[in-house]
Amino acid sequence: MRQRFAKTVAALCAFGLVLLAASSHAVRQDLDAAWAGYADSQANLEPAYRFPHATCFKAAALQYNLPETLLLAVARGESDFEPTARSRANAHGVMQILWPVTARHLGIYRLSELYDPCTNIDAGARYLQELLNTYDGNLHLALAAYNYGPSRIPKDGRQIPSGAEWYSGYIFRHLNYVLGNGASRRSVPDTLYSDIGQSTLLTFGEPYRAEAFISQLEARAPGLNLDWFRRGTGEFEVVLTYADRDEFDTSARRLRSAGFRID
Repeated sequence: MRQRFAKTVAALCAFGLVLLAASSHAVRQDLDAAWAGYADSQANLEPAYRFPHATCFKAAALQYNLPETLLLAVARGESDFEPTARSRANAHGVMQILWPVTARHLGIYRLSELYDPCTNIDAGARYLQELLNTYDGNLHLALAAYNYGPSRIPKDGRQIPSGAEWYSGYIFRHLNYVLGNGASRRSVPDTLYSDIGQSTLLTFGEPYRAEAFISQLEARAPGLNLDWFRRGTGEFEVVLTYADRDEFDTSARRLRSAGFRID
């Protein structure tokens, strides 16, 4: 079920842009600490849901000694587990392997191979392990390089492009979903991820607008299950997630109480 707000939220989005005031140094410190905390205490936890391509993720995690939840978070943020996903940058498949440069670097010489979930996930995990080795195990820098390419991310972490910074935070948000973290998150290991409904609220052209919108909406209507995805079009889609019709109806009431209507 796809829903859209029937009300303009330009003022809310503009107000939310104050979130960008933090310096890049502070952002880097926060993300470093967040990822270090995950590596220290949560990396061995089981996923909160039964995600697509589970056997592929488990095999890749074992093969490359990576947390399964990390691979799932990258996949959710990159393609939402869609095997045929394709970005404007010509990245393909579940973890969005760039064709042809990154794919060939990883030993994949036919584009069709990237549409096999297990092949693609194995390649993405291998690339992420390679980047972690390059950046001495620093998850924040490795993820920034996964998105922007290692040639653009210095090993000392200085002067990282802002887009690479947001990508690390974006994947961390998806990690929280995978782990079932947060007051409004569900954690039901037997629940199929495909059974969780998604309704599109708004689509933005810039990531910081989507992020700011979510932050302000969460403050106005606590208890909502909100996420945002970078789609293949290059746009950023804010979605409401819900387990069933009752939860959707409850969320719709909370949105109305905050001054928004969802049809």
